[in-house]
Amino acid sequence: MDWQKGERSQNVEVDSGGGGGGGGGFGGGRMGIGGLIILAILGWVFFKNPMALLNQDNTQPGAYAPSGQPAQVDPQQKDFVSAILGSTEKTWSDIFSGMGRTYVDPKLELFSGGVNTACGAASTAVGPFYCPGDQKVYLDLDFFRELDTRFHASGDFARAYVIAHEVGHHVQNQLGIFDKVAQMQRQGARMEGADGLSVRQELQADCFAGVWANRTQQRLQWLQPGDVESALNAASQIGDDTLQREARGTVVPDSFTHGTSAQRVKWFKTGFQSGDIQQCNTFSGAL
Repeated sequence: MDWQKGERSQNVEVDSGGGGGGGGGFGGGRMGIGGLIILAILGWVFFKNPMALLNQDNTQPGAYAPSGQPAQVDPQQKDFVSAILGSTEKTWSDIFSGMGRTYVDPKLELFSGGVNTACGAASTAVGPFYCPGDQKVYLDLDFFRELDTRFHASGDFARAYVIAHEVGHHVQNQLGIFDKVAQMQRQGARMEGADGLSVRQELQADCFAGVWANRTQQRLQWLQPGDVESALNAASQIGDDTLQREARGTVVPDSFTHGTSAQRVKWFKTGFQSGDIQQCNTFSGAL
């Protein structure tokens, strides 16, 4: 992936170590369902209700306390993140403009160890996530190493897919999908499970990442042989069924939060092949 071709974003921030954000943990409904990899790393392994995992108070053990030191970020990695985020800004601004709407760019904050956000405190263990409360994507660059080692999903485009997926949640927020999901939940729709709202929202974010990949490739021609396969492999490696099978040797569909490996691949490919967000309606029909 010739990521150097990407437009650089001015919205990449580095955690100063001073804390920021605040709030009483990831609960209280402020996260929506979020569709975060925090749910994957915790929920997939421990088979717990993902919303219960988020309903924590900052005073409980494990909550992040600011170190007072700024995050240590490699300049080249920051430049990579800036290039990918910049490409998403251009792509989604164009798409929203075509719909007669204005796209508001998200911020992306790089952190180390942990971070305080408008959705509460999070440690490195939660992985990348999007907080609708402050419209920010949060990323500890150590997660890229985990992609290589734990998830066996190496390559720049696999890393770009992770960022694009989280930006996909920001797109959902901009389109009012978070609010609609919250309304469906209040009306009794189930969050977790193979057919639940969480899975449907996650798969839509995968589809939106595919749309970004399609539109950006048309504009920049920056993909190289094997890049698409690396993104599809990343999507496959972080499917609910794959991670549950690796962690416990069994698969529990009732605890799914993100979708199976096959579903994640399918919906990324749907977005990538079509380049059309109208093809990303994961809330209607079979997945």
